[in-house]
Amino acid sequence: MRTHLVFTLTAALAAVVAFTAPAAPAKRQQLPQTIQLPAGFQPEGIAIRGSTFYVGSIPTGAVYRGSLVTGQGAVLPGTGGPGRAATGLEVAGKLLFVSGAATGQAFVYDARTGAALATYQLATTSDTFINDVVVAHGAAYFTDSRQPVLYRIPLRGKKLPPQDAVQRLPLTGDITYESGFNANGIDATPNGKTLVIVQSNTGLLFTVDPKTGLTRGIALTGGLVRNGDGILLDGRRLYVVQNRDNQIAVVELTRGLRSGTIARHIASPAFDVPTTIDEFGKWLYAVNARFGTAPTAGTPYSVVRVAKH
Repeated sequence: MRTHLVFTLTAALAAVVAFTAPAAPAKRQQLPQTIQLPAGFQPEGIAIRGSTFYVGSIPTGAVYRGSLVTGQGAVLPGTGGPGRAATGLEVAGKLLFVSGAATGQAFVYDARTGAALATYQLATTSDTFINDVVVAHGAAYFTDSRQPVLYRIPLRGKKLPPQDAVQRLPLTGDITYESGFNANGIDATPNGKTLVIVQSNTGLLFTVDPKTGLTRGIALTGGLVRNGDGILLDGRRLYVVQNRDNQIAVVELTRGLRSGTIARHIASPAFDVPTTIDEFGKWLYAVNARFGTAPTAGTPYSVVRVAKH
């Protein structure tokens, strides 16, 4: 996922400058290839701001914050707790947005302190899975892998909006929801005027109009991206994590995002069902969710660094 700082929380932007490390590693700085997360953490989503990374825990909703430079970190106090969960994450200014999975909710924390700032009830049905989030063009957009809808939280002004500001944006057009997980990862163009989503069960990609919810299929050459999870849009290059395939598809998109070609795949022997990615300089960082490995209190989890090119 990728942060698009196009909303007007100016105070938040000023505060984060002092908090985050530089946006690129120091010359000749050797970054850790693998970063260990707390045992038993059961991670899924990742967001990077400067050289600081955030990873959420699916069953607890806790968020681990660490350094890509040192590999050290700790759980943010105040995050997680009973009735909470964490899948996709996004950092925008000093705000940390967290998708709440089967809770049907979204959570907003202070990215520096972990203080809980807001909870939004997005879904109106129990058959829901709030999977990923992107902040773009003055709003936070959340996918629901069970329901054909995006949830939109407007972000105008310095204060977070109330619950009744949440908008449901039905997905129309080319996408058809099927059994299993549907819309999963989401990202946006730099101007925030076009969203991109991946449908996990079909391996299809779509653009979405953030105003109307109208979807348009992206014609793919070279196969599909089944098990597509987190995505990262970098110009006209789209990285799609294929979790159970243990690889990241690199899709070269045409102007207008009408079609794309799967140019190659990125793999690593350190991958163990990666789910989401974010970028730092010339690197991608992928979270090993280890789906298929029975979770215990001592099960190890990690974040893995791989080259973009």
